[in-house]
Amino acid sequence: MLSCPLCDHDEIEYYHQDRRRDYWQCQRCALVFVAPHQQLEPEREKAVYDCHRNSPQDMDYRRFLSRLFIPLKARVAPGAQGLDFGCGPGPTLSVMFEEAGHPMALYDIYYAPDRDVLGQSYDFITASEVIEHLASPGQVLRELSEQLRPGGWLGLMTKRVVSREAFANWHYILDPTHISFFSETSFRWVSAQLDLQVFFPSADVVLMQKQ
Repeated sequence: MLSCPLCDHDEIEYYHQDRRRDYWQCQRCALVFVAPHQQLEPEREKAVYDCHRNSPQDMDYRRFLSRLFIPLKARVAPGAQGLDFGCGPGPTLSVMFEEAGHPMALYDIYYAPDRDVLGQSYDFITASEVIEHLASPGQVLRELSEQLRPGGWLGLMTKRVVSREAFANWHYILDPTHISFFSETSFRWVSAQLDLQVFFPSADVVLMQKQ
């Protein structure tokens, strides 16, 4: 039986189907997700990521990341220490924060797999275009919240589910590595469970502050 990978609830309803996959929605937290048997194996998933050509020298990519960088930087103290979770093969957001005077640690399951950084605490944690790739988003978000110091910030960037009709024509679901799709309702559920205050500065950015 399927259960929600965000809240572990078992009241799941069919949401959408395309040529490759089925999509299900949790009736408690509203997460839309792909069942485990239709997710890519790690080797195939990494092969997709290996095709990414992001780098700090790409000004268009920096502008894209600024949607998270600008509102988060405005909220953290000078010299605050951060972690870029899921930094990918060409870490860039971390470089932007380092240029602004913030020491940064990196973690990525494939490209920066030093789990020692996950045992430390931080003033802020970023996860840009990461949570839609997570098979166990509930567990990961809980672990990240536990790494935040009091008053710390979790900055997420991911596109949000708006409606069933929009979902059916959404380019975001065409990426085979995208398996967890959050709505505003999902983020509000997460924030309530983890005692985080949530803010939505733009359509694809979510900021959560530890109380």
